[in-house]
Amino acid sequence: MEKICVIGGSRYFGKLLVQRLQAAGCQVTVINRGSSLPPSGVEHLVVDRDDEAALVGVLGSRTFDVVVDQICYTPVQAAIAARAFHGRTQRYVMTSTIEVYDPATTGLPSVPRDTPLPEEIVDPAAWPVRTDLPWQDDAYLEAHYAEGKRQAEAVLTLDGGFDFASVRSAHVLGGGAQEFTGRLAHYVEHITRGTEIAVHAEELPTVFIHYEELADLLLWAATATGFTGPLNACSDGLLDVRDLSAAIAAQVGREPVHRTAGAREDTSPFSFDRHYAMSNARAKELGFAFSRTTDWLPGAVTEAIGAFAPHIA
Repeated sequence: MEKICVIGGSRYFGKLLVQRLQAAGCQVTVINRGSSLPPSGVEHLVVDRDDEAALVGVLGSRTFDVVVDQICYTPVQAAIAARAFHGRTQRYVMTSTIEVYDPATTGLPSVPRDTPLPEEIVDPAAWPVRTDLPWQDDAYLEAHYAEGKRQAEAVLTLDGGFDFASVRSAHVLGGGAQEFTGRLAHYVEHITRGTEIAVHAEELPTVFIHYEELADLLLWAATATGFTGPLNACSDGLLDVRDLSAAIAAQVGREPVHRTAGAREDTSPFSFDRHYAMSNARAKELGFAFSRTTDWLPGAVTEAIGAFAPHIA
């Protein structure tokens, strides 16, 4: 029986991951601040991960085969985790993000337009780390989300003392009301009400992943493979914002109303004027089989419409 520790795991694909680890016969421990209870039979440690002394104290003499970190956002959090779990685990898997590739947030090597980005474009072993920045400030962290993830990967790559892997997730959809960011619901609402959707003059495509597929990949990363380094996680197939709108419109029965946003105006989610869609070739080579986005998107749209229906005036 593998002993798996999940940091976070209280909502969305993290919650599903805990359930699937338990169903796979793993001995699961969940660490969070007590915002929600894990399933029956899962050990629950309540602590603020940012409090190193408290984290070390609650861990006691526990050791794990694998730690899956769902909520590591900064190099400071990563450094605390590296020290706290040193000697306690053989493998550490961190959930990261497609946003590490966003060229609007950092200078990256140029690639030909429309080329899916491989993992080596952002090498955590070579990424500079600044733990002296105001990572504890919520506004600063929100504005520097991508850089926080890049630096967290770098710290755990260099200072962890364990085998480290990062799963760089595409934009996650599915689950209806469970999709707490509300990005798919944004389109459902605007198309249902016939209100304008602000988009770029030229929308470039991106990649997505269903929340259940991401939970499956994290389960695989924790229990069925020993890869290290970054790994891109995205379903097959590119979509742009108009493709997404069309999929919703087909079920709502109304045509979307797109409007080109002004130069300084915010656009709707998933409207991009820059390319940073990921390649999932490495994960496939390691043995993970992805679905196609177009196969699961209609179901995700149905769930989003169902979650929104009670709010229609």
